[in-house]
Amino acid sequence: MADTVSGHGPALRIDKFLWFARLSKSRSTAQKLAEDGHIRLNGRRVDRAHAPVRAGDLITFPHFDNVRVVRVIQLPARRGPAPEAQACYEELTVGG
Repeated sequence: MADTVSGHGPALRIDKFLWFARLSKSRSTAQKLAEDGHIRLNGRRVDRAHAPVRAGDLITFPHFDNVRVVRVIQLPARRGPAPEAQACYEELTVGG
């Protein structure tokens, strides 16, 4: 479930967002990406898995041999089926 951070609207941990939105195979994989500094949130390097993600944020992260960029459209409430997960973000990656 999304957490609310005072004055900034609903937020979700970046590791949970990546897992719920099916952008990461597991939450532990997403945690490691964040803690190792491989994720950027709105252009800033993230080094903690509990960094808050909100609607409108840009997330840049490695995906296999490419770099993927997505814009958060809405925060998922759960790890649902792929169509539900894909409705939570907009793919901005060019090429691939």
